[in-house]
Amino acid sequence: MGSAEPKQDVFQAIADPTRRKVLNLLAGQEMPVNAISGHFPMSRTAVSKHLRILADAGLVQERKVGREKRYRLQPEPLLELKRWLAYYERFWENRLSVLKHLVEADEPGESGSGSPAPGLKAAEPGGRP
Repeated sequence: MGSAEPKQDVFQAIADPTRRKVLNLLAGQEMPVNAISGHFPMSRTAVSKHLRILADAGLVQERKVGREKRYRLQPEPLLELKRWLAYYERFWENRLSVLKHLVEADEPGESGSGSPAPGLKAAEPGGRP
């Protein structure tokens, strides 16, 4: 495959649930298109189109063995996704940590004031803050 730039964006390639399932299948072993298509209620041609998109994104690599093409996972492009998600993981860990602190500070017997923790509004009648 060389060092050519991927034609498809990794995020777009994995947006489709069928393509994510294909990646899961290929995570364990190299497979020919016939074996892959046996896992889906669609034609071999449709599966081949999904494989082409994954290959264009650099997520799968194909090699010819006799008259068939075999596909295998190339996980390196997923590092871009992992880095992108890492930012949001830190964001949610921070938010959950703040929530945990607020909940623990408002437990019965600790503050006893019944007022909301700093930064939170009291709920209005009808359940809306």
